[in-house]
Amino acid sequence: MTIAIRQIRILDGQGRKIERGSLVIEGERIVAVGPDQTIRLPRGAQRIDGRDMTVLPGLIDCHVHFCLGAEADVVAAVEQESSPVTLLKAAELARRTVQAGFTTVRDVGFRDHAVFALKRAIESGLTPGPRILAAGLAICMPRGHARFIGREAQGIEAVRAAVQDQLAAGAEVIKVIASGGVLTPGTSPDEAQMTVEELRAAVEVATAHGRHVAAHAHGATGMKNALRAGVHSIEHATLMDDEAAGLMTQRGVYMVPTLSALATTAACPTGCGIPDSARSKAKNMVRQHEKSFRAAVRRGVPIAMGTDAGTPFNYHGNNAQELERMVALGMTPMEAIMTSTSAAARLLRLTAEIGTIEAGKQADLLVVDGNPLRNIGLLLKQERIAGVMQRGRFVSGPLSQA
Repeated sequence: MTIAIRQIRILDGQGRKIERGSLVIEGERIVAVGPDQTIRLPRGAQRIDGRDMTVLPGLIDCHVHFCLGAEADVVAAVEQESSPVTLLKAAELARRTVQAGFTTVRDVGFRDHAVFALKRAIESGLTPGPRILAAGLAICMPRGHARFIGREAQGIEAVRAAVQDQLAAGAEVIKVIASGGVLTPGTSPDEAQMTVEELRAAVEVATAHGRHVAAHAHGATGMKNALRAGVHSIEHATLMDDEAAGLMTQRGVYMVPTLSALATTAACPTGCGIPDSARSKAKNMVRQHEKSFRAAVRRGVPIAMGTDAGTPFNYHGNNAQELERMVALGMTPMEAIMTSTSAAARLLRLTAEIGTIEAGKQADLLVVDGNPLRNIGLLLKQERIAGVMQRGRFVSGPLSQA
């Protein structure tokens, strides 16, 4: 099937805008894109009038947890649910995510290996959802942060074995826990977890199998341990110092800031159901997190968008709130969009397929009513999403009914 969208504003994901453009999709691929007058529309194509609309690449969220449903106490929810219930919940959360225009996500910690079944179900068309790059279980120290969605390991050989198990299950990224966290009781975000040697062992095994390593790290010491071990992204980077920022810039290591996670937890009033220890930690760090993000932008640290969706009141399907937060902290709307398109695709090593609107790329697209460069908040409004396309087929929005 050939689809032609004409007279539409095109944001290509690389910072370029075509105010009145045309886009031609054949099968799963984009075959032509450019200003209206330069694109010849194929005879027999299904034509869509895109006036007053904007098309951009399908958005990418580099940090989600489909086993978490944004409950007030996510640790208790995971502990009380059976694995089959969690998988059914995850399928619904995946549906909400793709309907919000996010066509690719990286799941960086699930309670078990059922996330790989969800991935296969989406790929086969059994259930709707985004493309998933999944880590399986996060790898943490004994009694460490994220143990409720993790594999505990101590010592180099145990860490190697844990990484091998995730790879054997189908992991396309390895997640390691380099500092304490907010949600896990008894852990402090500014304290390092796992040794440099253990982190380096994880990186060595992962890279030998062609996989990247994402490191959870709030505190600067944990960040620097992970950076010296050779990880490819730092998740959160909440308490980043100058040395950590310098290492990230020099080595091209991505910051995945997840501003939404601390913000939604910190904003919760007393009695909302979030454990007091988690609320307190979030409230104590949220301003420093914003400061670290501003410093990363100023210093040119590579940034890829991630929300930590699934953490308390940080809802799947509300992922675009992260872009709104980035803009509020100094990014332009175009820069924020790029963190969730071309930059995210670079981090996930998917630039040959997605992240930009170019001839030859897979037709993963988001069409919105209005101009997100004037109001980034449009991307949060479900009623303004005219269509979400995956591999050349509209899967959500009014255009899917055309």
